[in-house]
Amino acid sequence: MPSPSSHTNPRHKVLFDTDPGIDDAMALYLLHRHPAIELLGITTVHGNAYTEVTTRNALYLCDRFGIDVPVARGAAQPLVGKKDHVPAMVHGDDALGNIGPIATPRHPLDPRPAHRLIIDTVRQYPGEVTLVAVAPLTNLALALKEDPAIAGLVRQVVIMGGAFGVHGQIGNVSPVAEANIICDPYAADQVLTAPWPVVMVGLDVTHQVLMPRAMFERVRDEGGADGQFLWRISQQYLSFYARQERIDGCYVHDASAVAYVIDPSLFQLRSGPIRVVTDGIAVGQTIQNASGRQYRSPVWQEGPAQSVCTEVDADGLLKLMMATLLA
Repeated sequence: MPSPSSHTNPRHKVLFDTDPGIDDAMALYLLHRHPAIELLGITTVHGNAYTEVTTRNALYLCDRFGIDVPVARGAAQPLVGKKDHVPAMVHGDDALGNIGPIATPRHPLDPRPAHRLIIDTVRQYPGEVTLVAVAPLTNLALALKEDPAIAGLVRQVVIMGGAFGVHGQIGNVSPVAEANIICDPYAADQVLTAPWPVVMVGLDVTHQVLMPRAMFERVRDEGGADGQFLWRISQQYLSFYARQERIDGCYVHDASAVAYVIDPSLFQLRSGPIRVVTDGIAVGQTIQNASGRQYRSPVWQEGPAQSVCTEVDADGLLKLMMATLLA
């Protein structure tokens, strides 16, 4: 793989919708550091923590990494119902691995709500913006509601979320539901049935990419101050995976969505309409009609064909990550 400094392809204009979050922080660092990416802005939402915390974390990470883009605060609640839980056991009470007091951010907060920043950015660069969403999809649904025409102006939407049973992968919150989707299933269903091109980077592939502890140690030892910071926040994450999954490392979730934008050749896709179960025992389940069969319900034929990642070059993805993190 060529080094990041030798990358000559046109840069991808990216707006990052996120709920930082340990793995979000690493994904944001990749977006910032890789020369193929032009980061245009960051929008925050509920998810790994309440929105007040995820917004503070996004501003803090901009200070920490030297990122100078607009940051807009997004939705605090899902479209339906109320957020009443955060996964502190995964990301820590501060959502950054319980690293201790976090300095008050100096980075300014954009006055626009997140969905408005999405609309304004897409309209500023019609046909050019990739929305990378690694959190509940409430902000994207609100943007579609206010300005449905943006669906025809977005280059693509790359989502870390979902589980489709490929390789026997099931949900990580319920037997069928992945965390980002179940946090706002109504928003997810609206986003996946909108007429814009979506690529879902779900557990089917992210659970195939294991970043071992030894790689985190390399990031710590060779990545300078930023690498040491990423190592510090990762300790909570690594401890969770050691307890929950009995692995000495962690799965690469959010950074896999970034890797898709940088090098889609690392992945194989399948196409077909996708729907999300919005209530009941299977709430949050993502279902794709990839067979092309005609079913009794028209929803499986009428929706836009969206893409689901089914295979990944895990070694190639990890090499891309490490080359960027250590550049």
